[in-house]
Amino acid sequence: MRQDMVKAVVGDEKQLKLAENRLSKSGLPSQIGLVIGNLSWKLDRGFIFDLIPTPPNDDGEPACSIIGSVKDDRKKSSKGKSQTDSSALFIDKDWVAEHARQVGRMLLGGMKVVGIYAWTNESSFKNSTITLCQAAKAVAEATPLLEVDWDERLLLHIGYSPLKWTCRNCSLASNITSGSLRPCDFKMGKILSTRPALRCTYDFELRLPICQGSSKKRLADILHHGISIHAKELKGAKALIDGKLANEDEQFDLVGIHDVEFLLPFMEDKYLEVCSQKEVIGLLVFSGSVCSYAYSNSKEPASQALADIKEDIINSLRSRLDIMCDEADRKSDSKDEKTEDSSNQILSGSAVLQLDLRLQRKDCSLSFPRRVFLPWLADTFLCDYIQPSESVEVLEDHFAELMSTEFPKDSSKILEPEAEAPALVSTTTKSFQEVSTPYSLLPKSEDSLSKQNRAATSLESDQKSTKPAGFNFMIAIFVLVVSIVVGVVLFVVRSS
Repeated sequence: MRQDMVKAVVGDEKQLKLAENRLSKSGLPSQIGLVIGNLSWKLDRGFIFDLIPTPPNDDGEPACSIIGSVKDDRKKSSKGKSQTDSSALFIDKDWVAEHARQVGRMLLGGMKVVGIYAWTNESSFKNSTITLCQAAKAVAEATPLLEVDWDERLLLHIGYSPLKWTCRNCSLASNITSGSLRPCDFKMGKILSTRPALRCTYDFELRLPICQGSSKKRLADILHHGISIHAKELKGAKALIDGKLANEDEQFDLVGIHDVEFLLPFMEDKYLEVCSQKEVIGLLVFSGSVCSYAYSNSKEPASQALADIKEDIINSLRSRLDIMCDEADRKSDSKDEKTEDSSNQILSGSAVLQLDLRLQRKDCSLSFPRRVFLPWLADTFLCDYIQPSESVEVLEDHFAELMSTEFPKDSSKILEPEAEAPALVSTTTKSFQEVSTPYSLLPKSEDSLSKQNRAATSLESDQKSTKPAGFNFMIAIFVLVVSIVVGVVLFVVRSS
């Protein structure tokens, strides 16, 4: 893990002032929420885009509250000193972490959950150092920063009476103490309006063999592993930006939106190498198109911008799989999903993800959620996912609850670039040769027409194969007859 910490943090002035006004008018004694932004290890700086309050839990209780006695300056002791303030914060860190996990799925490339904020008085904040660090650590575990493993998150304190902003680095070391917080410089400025955007439509096809002896049993486990392998391949891919080969060492100072295309190298199918010595019993084909966005810092090199959009592509695939697994778990717990009729040739539905494919002998098919883009701040977008049969209206309550903002009223601003959802097909095969053959060339289901065509082809082939044999036999007889005639003639001539 990295041991150094960011030395300065810049917050988007417009969004943080809106948050300040909201909190000041709320009348709440305390509030906890997520800090959305980005940590740049190359610039050694942190950036804050917005603050998202954690909603009440399922029981309607707030995620943060003040406990203990609060100092009252109006009540004096005999020595003229105010009473000791023993107030502290109670934080439902598991609920805050779950909120972070779901919000993390909605963030695009270059945007992450980088910490938490606390709205509370000064004394409650000072008395809750360890509690706040534990909450920050829970959030970090729910939304890991994959590209660079930072050993820190930001803790932003908005104090009142008087109103004051302070930012600290929170160390995520295993032994959290009061010394885990260190102050850093904090200021406000323009951030979001100066961030260029990258856009990519990424076509993919993962062909994953099912091995008899593999430790990966469930379809979901095989897919998670396959996506991880593909992430390593995509990481090394070269890129075209607006049709030109990108120079990753140059500073990416372009404004506006720019189209990206990735060039994957031609290589042997690594998915099959691991199974070359095992019995291959099936094939998973996961294919489709991922529409992706990433927002970069104009002061960073192009390599960071491309790394952000690559990470967004992989995160999107993982998020869809996690959503389907969550749905399968819910249905399994409630026992709402009935077992498929054994006469069906194709199994479908989220329950497929729980199957042990080594025992499965039926073809399976599954459509994953589609990605849609919702307008957010300063021409940036968030994303969410809908099932193939759903419309974007089903996201209204989900969006408002998680992001504490109104769902877009103008539907024309909502982007649905993924016309079809990524699809998964599991096919039971008989040999390694079938797995190593492109999926489009695998044996298809037989029908009467194909049988007739093959029968006609076989008959024609048989007829062709008998013609040379019959012709050769006739020649042999003809040669024999000619030989006999010639012999008789020679005998008669010699006798005379």
